[in-house]
Amino acid sequence: MGTTRNIRFLVMDVDGTLTDGKIYMGQSGELFKVFDAGDGYAIKEILPSLDIIPVIITARRSLIVENRAKELSIAELHQGCSGKLDKLNELLLRYSAQDGREYSLKDVAYIGDDILDLQCLIPISEAGGVAACPANAVEEVKQATNFICSRNGGNGAVRELIEKL
Repeated sequence: MGTTRNIRFLVMDVDGTLTDGKIYMGQSGELFKVFDAGDGYAIKEILPSLDIIPVIITARRSLIVENRAKELSIAELHQGCSGKLDKLNELLLRYSAQDGREYSLKDVAYIGDDILDLQCLIPISEAGGVAACPANAVEEVKQATNFICSRNGGNGAVRELIEKL
């Protein structure tokens, strides 16, 4: 993966990508998730300098993720989305109208780790965007990406991708 691509959006899955994929639950529900501080630094400090908009699209809903997104100044947080590609296309249309420029999947870098992410990874890769995954992604995802991080989800994979961008 070269750095010549004009990526405008970094779309991230949460569980298994921004976290190690473990969901810690107690009697009253989800207790905590573990995020990598280096990933957070790269999202908050490096992405703005690259003029890349951070986006989270996740199938689960979590107040913990909402709090983390606020902490990292991620305005584009979309939870409870099993139709991730539909949400992404909606976002591209909105930004195209807002910026007066036509954005497409080639303007997207996406990082995800599991089967639900394939609906975005495959068309993004085919369009010439960046389709990435952590080192510990499932095999089907690894086969659909054009960049496999050397680091696992929740352990610096997102920062690794950002540094490549």
